[in-house]
Amino acid sequence: MQRRFIGLLGAMTRWQPHGGELEPAVAHFLKVTRSYWSGLFHCYDVPDLPRTNNDLEHLFGQHRYLERRITGRKVASPTLVIRGSVRIVAAVMTRLRPFSAADLVPSSIADWQTLRTELATARRQRTLQLRFRQNPDAYLAHLENRLVQLILPP
Repeated sequence: MQRRFIGLLGAMTRWQPHGGELEPAVAHFLKVTRSYWSGLFHCYDVPDLPRTNNDLEHLFGQHRYLERRITGRKVASPTLVIRGSVRIVAAVMTRLRPFSAADLVPSSIADWQTLRTELATARRQRTLQLRFRQNPDAYLAHLENRLVQLILPP
C-alpha cells in the first residue's frame, strides 16, 4: 500500500505543472501529505488495528448494538459517556483474546490511580448536574450559602 501511494505521489509531482486550475490543490495535497507522512501507514505496523474509518465505525457500531441488546435500551447507556474510555477499550480487547487474572494486574499503579481519579471526577460532575436538573432552586441556594460562608469572616 505504501509503495503504491508513493508511486501516486510521484505521478502527482511529475504532472503537477500540467494540472491547470488544480495545480494549487495538488501542491497543497503534497505538502499536507509530507507533514503527516510519519503517521500515515502506522496502522499497517500494528497487527489487528482497524485500517480505515469504516472499520472503526463498524467496531463502535458493533459495541453500540451489543450494549443495546444486553441492556434493552434503545439508546446508548449514559455510563458510556462517563466510563467510555475504559469500557470501549475493554470490550474491544476481550473480543480479540481471553484474559487471565494475571493480565488484569495494572502495570503502573500510579496510572491506574490517575484513571480512577479522572473517572470519579467525571462521575461527580454528572451527579451535580443531575441535582441541578432535579431542583435548580435548592441547588443554587446551597451554592449561594457556601459562597456567603467563604466570603464572610467567621
